[in-house]
Amino acid sequence: MSKRDFKDLLNDYGREGLEALKSETPKDTGKTADAWAYEITETPKAIELAWTNTEATENGVPIVILLRWGHVTGSGGYVEGREFISPVVQPIFDKFVNTMWEEVVSS
Repeated sequence: MSKRDFKDLLNDYGREGLEALKSETPKDTGKTADAWAYEITETPKAIELAWTNTEATENGVPIVILLRWGHVTGSGGYVEGREFISPVVQPIFDKFVNTMWEEVVSS
């Protein structure tokens, strides 16, 4: 297993998560939904898949965080957040873990 290249597999899961996040991100202009990306980082001992969102910030806070956790408006109101990230990526993590487990037991 330590010699296997998992980059193709992680790219598959990265693309799947990317499309799911774009689809489930609350939309006004669609800029935040379109700003999702993923990156794969390799070190000698690990490989990591991370989804990122590069949409602008509001008062220094990334828009995606405001959408997820909620925020106060300029007029003193409150916009409730919507937990949309974890329900989208958790099934992808679960599928990845199952795939990796199959690799381990079949090796």
